[in-house]
Amino acid sequence: MSDQKSFDPFTLWKDVYQQSESYWGSVLDEKMKEDQFSEWMGKTLEMNLLYKKAQDEITNKYLEQVNVPTRSDLSNIASLVVNVESKVDRVEDLVDEIDIIQVKAELKREMTLMKKDIKQLDGKLDQILTELQNSTSKTTNDQTSTKAKQTK
Repeated sequence: MSDQKSFDPFTLWKDVYQQSESYWGSVLDEKMKEDQFSEWMGKTLEMNLLYKKAQDEITNKYLEQVNVPTRSDLSNIASLVVNVESKVDRVEDLVDEIDIIQVKAELKREMTLMKKDIKQLDGKLDQILTELQNSTSKTTNDQTSTKAKQTK
């Protein structure tokens, strides 16, 4: 009695599945090789594309009526924002260049004024030195003449 196999529904199901899978797999494989299958798949894809196109148009019209921006509207705005940002960057660069040019011009003016001031100071220092030399030589002459008078 122990040699008898008990009824196992899962084994039966597994066998049925394997047999039907191999049969239908070969049948479908043969059908997919035919031109009719390719034509049918092409028509199915065309119908799906037409459906998607119609759905997109309906959705866009609805969004337009309820005054909600569409994806294309948002992408247009995003590209405009990017363009504006790039233009602002270029303007900032130009402003920086103009600032540098103005600073250079101001530095040149300041340097010219400093050179003038230094020349004036140099002239005044020369005058002071000549006056000091004159006064020193005058003092020396006066001292020499005073000593000469004292010795006489």
